[in-house]
Amino acid sequence: MIPEVGHFALVIALLMAAVQAIMPLAGAATRRPLWMAYGRPMAAGQFLFLLIAYGCLTASYMLDDFSVANVANNSNTMLPWYYKLSAVWGNHEGSVLLWSLMLAGWGFVASIFSRQLPRDMVARVMGVLGAVSVGFLLFVLVTSNPFDRLLPNMPQDGADLNPLLQDFGLVVHPPMLYMGYVGFSVVFAFAIAALLGGRLDAAWTRWARPWTNIAWAFLTVGIALGSWWAYYELGWGGWWFWDPVENASLLPWLTGTALIHSLAVTEKRGSFKSWTVLLAIATFSLSLMGTFLVRSGVLTSVHAFANDPARGFFILMLLAITVTLSLLVFALRAPRVSHKVGFNWLSRDALLLINNILLVIMTVTVLLGTLYPLILDSLGLGKISVGPPYFNALFVPLMAVTSIFMGLGPVARWKRMAAKELYTKLWLAGVVALVLGALIPVFYGPEWNVWVALGMLMALWIVLPILRDIWDKTRNARSFGAGLKKLSLTYWGMVLGHLGVAFTIVGVAVVSHYNIERNVRMGPGDSVEVAGYHFTMTELSSRRGPNFLADTAEIEVQRGENGRQFTMQPEKRLYLATGMPMTQVALRAGFFRDLYVAMGEDLGDGSWAMRIQHKPLVRWLWLGGLLMAAGGLLAVADKRYRRTRVRQQKYASENTGASSSNRASKEALA
Repeated sequence: MIPEVGHFALVIALLMAAVQAIMPLAGAATRRPLWMAYGRPMAAGQFLFLLIAYGCLTASYMLDDFSVANVANNSNTMLPWYYKLSAVWGNHEGSVLLWSLMLAGWGFVASIFSRQLPRDMVARVMGVLGAVSVGFLLFVLVTSNPFDRLLPNMPQDGADLNPLLQDFGLVVHPPMLYMGYVGFSVVFAFAIAALLGGRLDAAWTRWARPWTNIAWAFLTVGIALGSWWAYYELGWGGWWFWDPVENASLLPWLTGTALIHSLAVTEKRGSFKSWTVLLAIATFSLSLMGTFLVRSGVLTSVHAFANDPARGFFILMLLAITVTLSLLVFALRAPRVSHKVGFNWLSRDALLLINNILLVIMTVTVLLGTLYPLILDSLGLGKISVGPPYFNALFVPLMAVTSIFMGLGPVARWKRMAAKELYTKLWLAGVVALVLGALIPVFYGPEWNVWVALGMLMALWIVLPILRDIWDKTRNARSFGAGLKKLSLTYWGMVLGHLGVAFTIVGVAVVSHYNIERNVRMGPGDSVEVAGYHFTMTELSSRRGPNFLADTAEIEVQRGENGRQFTMQPEKRLYLATGMPMTQVALRAGFFRDLYVAMGEDLGDGSWAMRIQHKPLVRWLWLGGLLMAAGGLLAVADKRYRRTRVRQQKYASENTGASSSNRASKEALA
C-alpha cells in the first residue's frame, strides 16, 4: 500500500507541476493576475506531494519491503538503518526522485522569498521552474519509477547496497551536489523570466545573485565531499583523478563561478547583460548534462548510477529542449534589451571579463576532454582514453593565468584606473610573492620543486593584494577595527572565496609533488619507515560487522626515536551479501599532514600488502573548498539581499506586466 501511495503522490505532483508551468506564464503573457497567482500554491503543493513520495520510498526501505524492485536491488536485511536511509538515493531511481524533490523545494522556497517582487516576474520564474519539474517528473514516471513492484515473485532478501556507497561520505555528498545542481535552476528561471519580461536590468541580478551564491556554495561543498570520499574510501589516496563524472560536477562549477562575477558586474555597472544570461543558461544546461553522463550508460565510473540508453536518451532530449528553447528566447529578446556600457581595459570590469573568459575556456577544455572519447566511440572511430596528462597540461596553465587576474581584480577600480596607481598598489605584493614562493619549498619540502614554487607564487599573489586592499579600505578609519566593520559582507565573502582558492592551490601543489608512498609487505612484527615515521604491525585480528567480515591490522606508529606513539587500524572487509571486498583506510589526519595506511591483498603466511603514505597539506584542499562555500554564503547575508522593503516606483511603473495596483508597490530583495 505504501508504494502505491508514493506512486499516486508522484502523479499528483506531475499534474501540479504542469499547472505551475502553464498558468503563470499564460497569465503573465495576458496580464491576468488570477492566472499568475497559480504559481505559488502549485509550487507548495508539488513540494508537499514529492515529500510524501520520498517518505513512502524511505518507509519501504526501512520496512525491508522487497516487493519494491528498488528496495530489493539496493538494500538488505543486514544493512544498518543509517545506510538504508542513504540507500534511498544511492541508486538511479531514488537519486532522480531526490533531485525532483529538491527541485520542488527550491521552487517552494523561491516562491516564499519573492513575495515583494513584481507579480509578473514571480509568475514567469514559477512557470519556468514548473516546466523543468514537468520534465524530471515525466522522466521519473516513464523510465525510472522507484515504486515498481516485483509481485508476485518477490525475493526473501535484497541484493544489498553497493559497498562503495556504505560510507558517511556518500550519505552527505550526493544531497549536497544535487542541491548545487538543482539550485542553478532558480537562477536559470530568473534569467529566462527577465528575458521574457524584457527587463535585463540591475533589479533581476540583485534578485538572482543570492540564489546563485547559495547554489554555488552547495555545489562547492558537494565537490569537496566527493573528493574527500574518493581520497579515503577507494584506498589509493588520490583526491581527484579526472573521472568523467567528477568532470561533470566541475563543469557547472566553473561556469557558475563565472556567473557570480558576471552578475556582480551587471548589478554594479549595468554591463555584461547578455553574457550574464548566457552564463545562467550554460550553468543549468551543464548541470543537466552531468545528469545525462551519470545516468545514460555512456561511461563507466564508480560514480555512475545507471546503464540504460533509454534513460540517457530521455535526459538528452530534455537537455536539447532546454538549451534550444532557452537560446531561442535569448535570440528573440536579448537584442531588444541590451545596450553598451563603456569601460577602460585597465579596470575591474575588464579584469572580471578576462577572468570569465578564462573560466569558460577551462570549461570548454574539460568538456572536450570528457566528451571527445564518447563522441569517437559513438561514431565507430575507435576507443581512446583522455586522462590526467591532458587535463593537467591544459588546466594548470589556464589556472595560473587566471590567478594573475584574481590578484589584480580586488584592487582595481570600476570603469577605469591609471596604470601607475595599479603598479603602486601591487609592486610590493608581487615582490613578496616571488621571494616567498621561491623560498618556501626550500625550507618545507624534501627538495626544491618548481611546480610547488609556482603554486606558492599563485596563492600568495591571490592573497597579498587582498591584504593590501583591506589596508587601503581601513587605514583612514578611526581605528583598524572600525574600518573592518565598515566592509560589507559581500566584500568579506569575496575575501573568503579567494582565500579558499589560495588554500586549494597550495594543497594541490604540495601534496601532488611532496607525497611519499611506500608499498610494502608486512606481517606481525614487521616495521617500515616513511617520512620519519616508524610503522610497526603488532597484531592481525578478525571481526564481524553488521553485514561484513573484516581482517584488521594493528599498526603502532612513532615519529623518530622518542616521538609520540599512536595506533592505526586499517581493515580489509568482505561484504556478505555481495561477496565484494573493500579497503577501509586508516587515517591519522593533521592540519599539515595526513598519515594514510591501506591494506591490499593477503599474501599468505600472515603477511599483507600495505600502502603507506605521508600526504603533506592534503587537508588544505578541502579547507579551501569550505572557505569558498563560506564566502558564497556570507555574501548572501549582506544587507542588500535581506528581505527589506524599498521603494521601487520606477520599476513598477515601467513593468508592462504589472497590474495597476502594483504601480506604487515596493520591492523586496531576496
